[in-house]
Amino acid sequence: MANFLKSLVPARFRSEKTVIPVVRLQGAISAAAGSPLRQGLSFATAAPLLHRAFSIKSAPAVAIAINSPGGSPVQSRQIFQRIRALAEEKEKAVFVFCEDVAASGGYMIAIAGDEIYADPSSIVGSIGVLYAGFGFTEAIEKLGIERRVYTAGENKATLDPFQPIKEDDVERLKSLQLEIHDVFKDMVRERRAGKLSDDPELFTGAFWTGQGALSRGLIDGLGDVRSVLREKYGDKVRLKPIAPSGGLLGRRISPFRNDLAEAGAGVAGGLVQTIEERLIWQRFGL
Repeated sequence: MANFLKSLVPARFRSEKTVIPVVRLQGAISAAAGSPLRQGLSFATAAPLLHRAFSIKSAPAVAIAINSPGGSPVQSRQIFQRIRALAEEKEKAVFVFCEDVAASGGYMIAIAGDEIYADPSSIVGSIGVLYAGFGFTEAIEKLGIERRVYTAGENKATLDPFQPIKEDDVERLKSLQLEIHDVFKDMVRERRAGKLSDDPELFTGAFWTGQGALSRGLIDGLGDVRSVLREKYGDKVRLKPIAPSGGLLGRRISPFRNDLAEAGAGVAGGLVQTIEERLIWQRFGL
């Protein structure tokens, strides 16, 4: 509680240098993120950075910069929960800064902040659930390929991209999406209680600029990390970036792993994921 109260003291009454750790969370959110072939953001890549940032005892707060178009709702919620758990355990304020985009799962992580800021041109929101895939039925027919699928359980091949789409599969998927959407909406309502506008499009998956997000109560203000924290903690504030350890991807190669075999096996999957991630970013014109 002492650190949190310290964050509320006006800057003019604090003469000592204040260190604020800054964690940058960037990329499409996926459980597979973090390998050489699949960059991006996951709970596994974010957790060590968050732990190091919140472990700086002298820091009254932690700043988190988010640049993500979303992705896995499970990974997003796990990152959100870890931020809130650490904030309460270490008694630190959390300030979140949206960069180019904090949408869908990116915004789910953002609401972990006690205060959220964005650039006027940031893209914020997209409180919804999306499933996207590809259908290859006609393609394999033209190539003369026969698809053979054997299952134990009539729903094991649900939404198989190489088979014609089934209405029952679509209805089942939509039901799951509605449940996940409800969880997301409840999180936003709880974390932004008393701040949200009554805009009927708020939970439709729509997204806005930083200015539009501010008018709808999705964020608390406009500004960047340095300017906002200097206003809160004075000119002597020092930002301490928390970078991944063990190389550019935060990953050390073990001599007991067959990395070449892993890379070869993952090329096709990595290529598909790269295309999917590119499409996620392009939804927001980025």
